Amino acid sequence: MPAQISPKIISGNANVPLAKAISRRMSAYRGMAVGLVDTRVERFNDGEIFVEVFENVRGEDMFIIQSTSNPANDNLMELLIISDALRRSSASRITAIIPYFGYARQDRRTKARTPITAKLVANMMVEAGVERILTMDLHAAQIQGFFDIPVDNLYAAPIFALDVLHHFAGKLENVTVVSPDVGGVARARELAQRIGCGLAIVDKRRSQPGVVEEMTVIGEVEGKTCIIVDDICDTAGTLCKAADLLMSEGATEVHSYITHGVLSGPAVDRITKSSMKSLVITDSIAATEPVKAAHNIRIVPTAPVFAQAILNIWNGTSVSSLFDTDTLTPIYEGMYANAS
Repeated sequence: MPAQISPKIISGNANVPLAKAISRRMSAYRGMAVGLVDTRVERFNDGEIFVEVFENVRGEDMFIIQSTSNPANDNLMELLIISDALRRSSASRITAIIPYFGYARQDRRTKARTPITAKLVANMMVEAGVERILTMDLHAAQIQGFFDIPVDNLYAAPIFALDVLHHFAGKLENVTVVSPDVGGVARARELAQRIGCGLAIVDKRRSQPGVVEEMTVIGEVEGKTCIIVDDICDTAGTLCKAADLLMSEGATEVHSYITHGVLSGPAVDRITKSSMKSLVITDSIAATEPVKAAHNIRIVPTAPVFAQAILNIWNGTSVSSLFDTDTLTPIYEGMYANAS
């Protein structure tokens, strides 16, 4: 066994800026350089993925950073192939850092003859050699039970709470947190409790999958600054409709905090033209140029919390401590110095 001077980080192509940011944060936390392992990830002419690791990883504690975002299938295969390459190179342990866990919306059978793809993806990762998962805001918490290996699910709510406390300082008595559907009430309630604000719910009735027939607001939003909280924003159609509804019910401003900005298709155009004053997302998915250029979309970093979580896993200390504001605040001190 080699002397483990530092954990080793390897990245696929899904979100290289985040991987580099995590390695820089880890270097700052430890006071010594933690770089990305030199790796080649290429594709043959027919699209097959090939991986070659240029550094010795025998006996090392390896951390693969790879979201399974668009293109989901390519990024998933990269993760599986990198894991297989590390396993066959005798890595001591392989941990997959998956900021955005794709296929999480397929966590149950909603009708006859449909798959539970989240479970299939879990099986594939374990078979490829992944021994531990670190992710953020799983679409459904029960997905952790699909794995027979440890799963650490970080939450964006503590980061969002710091952001809200910073940007809405002195105005919190007029803020209401809004869940865009009944299923997201627990997530919205957690943020509301962290910042000490009220809670409202947008009740949606669908005539068919993907088509919202009627939306109503449960709770008091008139004269309030509303903050919509959710885990995923894909095409942003329902999110923009919810913002319009809140404004029609008397809200003075509508802001949204979304963990994973999938933002596919017409999403960015809808958001820029919507009644939302701002949309805040994390960098769990690499931002496209239209997202970066949007005047009302803001990105908060997850590298500080992921870097600390990786170090905690590596040295055997608590990951759940990062759910506490007192633990998280020093990590984001440079960004949210005024948060309290």
